[in-house]
Amino acid sequence: MSSHQPQGPGNGPPSAGMSIQHQQGIQPPPQPSQSMSQQNLNQIVIEYLVKKGYMRTEQTLRQESAHLDKDGRPIHNHIEELGNIKYTRGYKLLCGWIDQNLDLYKFELNRLPWPIFVYSYLDLIITDAVDDGESFFREFSPEFEKLHADELRVFETIKLRSQVFENSTAKLYRNTKYLLPLNKNVYFNLLTFLESNANSGGTVIIYLLQTYCEVRETERGPMDQYSFEAIINQARGLGSEGDDAGLQEGIPGAFTGVTNRDIMDNTAALKLGPMAMDPDLASDVRAELEEEDRLNTAPLPEGKSSLVDEFDRNIKREDSADGPSRTEIPYPASRARDVIMEVQKIKENRDRFRIDNATEMKTGIAPGVSICMFTFHNTLDSITCVQFSDDNNLVAVGTQESYIRVWNLHGDPLPTKVRSALNDPPASSRRLIGHSGPVYEVSFSPSIEGPANADENTPATNPRLLLSCSADGTIRLWSLETWTCLVVYKGHEGPVWQVKWGPFGHYFATCGWDRTVRVWAQDHISCVRMMVGHDTSVNQIAWHPNGAYVFSASDQADKSIRMWSFVSGECVRVFTGHSDTLSALECSPNGRILASADQSGTIFLWDLEHGKQIKRCRGHHKGGIWSLSFSIETSVLCSGGADGTVRVWDVAVPADPHKVDRNETVATGGQADATRINAGNQPAAPATVGAKKKGKDTMITPDQISAFPTKKSPVYKVKFTRMNLVVAGSCFLP
Repeated sequence: MSSHQPQGPGNGPPSAGMSIQHQQGIQPPPQPSQSMSQQNLNQIVIEYLVKKGYMRTEQTLRQESAHLDKDGRPIHNHIEELGNIKYTRGYKLLCGWIDQNLDLYKFELNRLPWPIFVYSYLDLIITDAVDDGESFFREFSPEFEKLHADELRVFETIKLRSQVFENSTAKLYRNTKYLLPLNKNVYFNLLTFLESNANSGGTVIIYLLQTYCEVRETERGPMDQYSFEAIINQARGLGSEGDDAGLQEGIPGAFTGVTNRDIMDNTAALKLGPMAMDPDLASDVRAELEEEDRLNTAPLPEGKSSLVDEFDRNIKREDSADGPSRTEIPYPASRARDVIMEVQKIKENRDRFRIDNATEMKTGIAPGVSICMFTFHNTLDSITCVQFSDDNNLVAVGTQESYIRVWNLHGDPLPTKVRSALNDPPASSRRLIGHSGPVYEVSFSPSIEGPANADENTPATNPRLLLSCSADGTIRLWSLETWTCLVVYKGHEGPVWQVKWGPFGHYFATCGWDRTVRVWAQDHISCVRMMVGHDTSVNQIAWHPNGAYVFSASDQADKSIRMWSFVSGECVRVFTGHSDTLSALECSPNGRILASADQSGTIFLWDLEHGKQIKRCRGHHKGGIWSLSFSIETSVLCSGGADGTVRVWDVAVPADPHKVDRNETVATGGQADATRINAGNQPAAPATVGAKKKGKDTMITPDQISAFPTKKSPVYKVKFTRMNLVVAGSCFLP
C-alpha cells in the first residue's frame, strides 16, 4: 500500500518520496535551495521533527539555526571570531555612543577615540594585518588631522611589525600607558555600555583600555577635550610630583591635542603694560594742563605736585614692549571730549584718597574705605543687574520684565535732546523698552565728571551711550541723550549673559549661552572677534585695562577662566581651580592681577604674567559673590554678594597665610544677611545655654580687612570710583 501512496515530508524521509515519484513518471518538485529560503527549509524540518516526536533533536536544531543568517552562514557570537574587523566594529561602537551621549559628557569622552585609534592600528600591524591596518587608518585618520597631523604622518609610515618596535613614537605609545582621567560617573557609564555590548565590539575597547591605558577616576566635573590639567599643574609649579599629577592626560612627550603650543606652559609672552597714548592727544592734554597750572596761582600744598608733573610721572604712557601698540588695535581719532576727559583723570589721580598700604588700614593706622550704598526698595526681586556710570551721576538696572530703568543718583532731572519731549515734566528716571526677554546686564560708556568751571563750549564728559543684553539673544545700544535704541546687534545663539564696554570705548565684549565670547565695534553691525574654546555657557567677562585682552569664565561643568588676545583672537592663558560656578571677574587697574569669585563665596587672585594662583580669600557665605572691584592702586579688593555684605580684602599675600584669628567668625543667624560678630581684639560674646544654632559659622581668611553687613539686602554691584570711594547697589528683599 505504501508503494501506491504519495510520499511527502510528513510520511517518511524526503528522499524516499522523491524516489517513488520518479518511478511513476511524476515530475519531482524543485529543490528547496531553488524555491525556498534556508529559513523556510529549517522550519519544514523542525515541523517534521515535532510531528515524529524527536524533541531533543528539534531543540538542538532550533538553537543552532538561531545563529544562522538568511543565507545559512553562522553568526559569530564572540567579536574575537570576526578576525581583524573587530577593531573597526569596536571603534565605530565607541564613537557612536559618544555622539549620542549628553553634551555634558561629550567633551570629556572625546578624549577616548585618539588612543583607541592608535592602539588599534598598532595591534593590526603587529599581527601582520597590513591591509586591514591600512584600511582602518584610511577610514578613521581624517578626523584627527586637525590636532594630530604630525603623529599621523609618523604612523602612516609604519607598515611592518618590526617598525612598530623600532619607531620612537610607536615605542613611546606601546611602552607607556596612556593616562585618561575620567569623571567616575562617566567611567561607570562607559564600562556599563561596553559590557552590555560586548559581542558588538565592547570587549575590544575594554581590552585596549586595560592593556594600553590607565584610567584614573576623578571627582570633579567633566573637562574639555584639550585637557588643561597639565597646564595648570605646570603653572602652579607642581610638575609631575604635584597633588594634581593624577589629572594629567596622555603620555609624557606625546602631543595631547592642544593646538596652541604656547598654552602648554601657560607662559606665553603678554603685553600687560598700559597702551600708548595717541601723540596728538598727549600733546593737547599737556597743553591744557600747562594752562591749568598757569591759571592756578595759589601755592601748592606740601606733597602735592603740579598737574604737568603728575602727568609726566604717573599718567603719560609711552609706546614700549611692555604695552600694546595703537597700530595693533585701531581706535577713532581723538576729539576735544577726549582731551577734557584725560585732563580730568589727571586731576582725580592727584587729588584722590590713596590706599597704598592695606596692612595699615587693617590695623587701624590708616583710615578705612568708605562705602556709599544705594538700596532699591519694592523691587519684588525683579532686578537682575545694577550698574553705575563712571562719572557717578547715573545708575541703571535691568529687570525680569525686559525693560531698563535709569536714575540720576542726585535726583536731578535727566535731560533729553528730543524736541517733542522738551515740554514734558522733568523726571529723574527714565525707562528704556525694546528687549523681549529679561535684561541680564547693562554697561555705561566711559565717562568722567566734568570740570567745575565748564561753560557752554566745554564738551560734555557724561556717558552718552548704554549697552544692554538680554535673554532674547540681542545686544542693544541706547542713546542717553534721546533715550532711544540706536542699534540692535545680533549674532549670539541663545541668551546673552553679559556685555562690557572696553576701557577706551568704541569696542565692547559679550558672552552667552552659545559658549562664545565676542568683541564688537560700535560702528560694525557684526562682531570683529569671536573666541571659542569654553565647554559650557560663558557667563562672565572682563576687560584688561589696556584693552588688549578679554577674560571670560564658564559656568556649570567647565569652571575655567580664559584670557584671550583681542589682536589675534587666541587663548593665551587658562586658569582653573574653582569648584563652583563662577559669578564675578575683575582685572586690576595695574593689569597684573585677575580676581575671580564663585557661588561658594571664594575669591581667587591670579598672577597674569606667570599664569599662577596668588591666593584664595574666603569670608562670604554661599549664594555667590556677584561683584568685585579693585582700588586704583590695586592694593585693596572690594566684593559684594548674595549674603548681603560688602567686604574689603588685602590684595597683598600675607606673611603667614595659615594664621587665622580664632575669634573671628561670621554667623548667618539663619538670615539672608551676614553680620560680623567678632573682629580685631573684641571679646566674643558668651554662648547662651540652650540656644539653638541657626546657621553655620564661616571661616574668614586673615586678608579680610573689614566687612559691612546690610539688612536683608543682597549686594548686586560694588565699584571703586577714581577717588577710591566705594559705591554699591543692593535690593532690599524682606
